[in-house]
Amino acid sequence: MCDPVVGHHRGVAGVDLVDETFIVAQPAVLAGIVADPQRWAQWWPDLNLAVFMDRGLLGQRWSMTGALVGSLEIWIEPVADGCIVHHYLRGEPSADGRTPDPWPDTPAGWRRAAAERARRAKAWKRSIWALKRDLEGNRPAGAPPQWSTATDAPAPPQ
Repeated sequence: MCDPVVGHHRGVAGVDLVDETFIVAQPAVLAGIVADPQRWAQWWPDLNLAVFMDRGLLGQRWSMTGALVGSLEIWIEPVADGCIVHHYLRGEPSADGRTPDPWPDTPAGWRRAAAERARRAKAWKRSIWALKRDLEGNRPAGAPPQWSTATDAPAPPQ
């Protein structure tokens, strides 16, 4: 509900991020990377994740503790010759790593929340673009991926 005086939305997590990045890679390759706990430690070093839904080739969902308490999800959506990697992070700050301790519903609290959202969004984009670079290499846009077969390639124009 929106507070008419301050315009702040109560009930929305202090950090509520959604991101979508297209990567030319097979779902199985991305799913293997997403399921690797060493990647989690790289991508979210201040978060502790516990899988609560392993969706196989479609990604994973985690409960999250640490600097933020809440949930995190990566959904892998196959599209054309690659996948859209959907990233959802919803959490509240935590002083003890287990209990949500939301920022105050004040202008100072909103600024702290906005700064944290921006920091986490930039960190995720750096991570996912690095993965995209590693998986796609120097493949020119529109060129078939290296793993495609002749039957995967589009028919030449007539």
